[in-house]
Amino acid sequence: MTQKSNSKHVYDLFQRNPYGRRATFQFAKNVRIFVKKLPKTIANIEDGKQIMKASGSTGANYIEANESLSKKDFVFRIKICRKESKESAYFLRLIKETNPEDYEDEATILFNEANELKKIFSSIIEKSK
Repeated sequence: MTQKSNSKHVYDLFQRNPYGRRATFQFAKNVRIFVKKLPKTIANIEDGKQIMKASGSTGANYIEANESLSKKDFVFRIKICRKESKESAYFLRLIKETNPEDYEDEATILFNEANELKKIFSSIIEKSK
């Protein structure tokens, strides 16, 4: 956690442990790389669109949270981050369970990261009360 000059807390996920934990940007980037590898089925195309939106929204709302004008706005944005992380995990699970085993390991890693991000955002919300 770092301090901004206006004494507002900024939770710097970009400085997270590089072993098994990626920043929100890296998570969204890795999701996109993964989706490109999937077989081009109707389900994968639709699920891919959803997971790309949710994973990107996680990071975008995190940026918005750290630029918030009030504590209430900050908490609201972090709650959206948590919601988008949950949605990311949901679509990653769907993709994992409906595709060949070749994609299982990478889907599992991304699924776990989405859950880890959800836990981090939940912790930030609790600490912000």
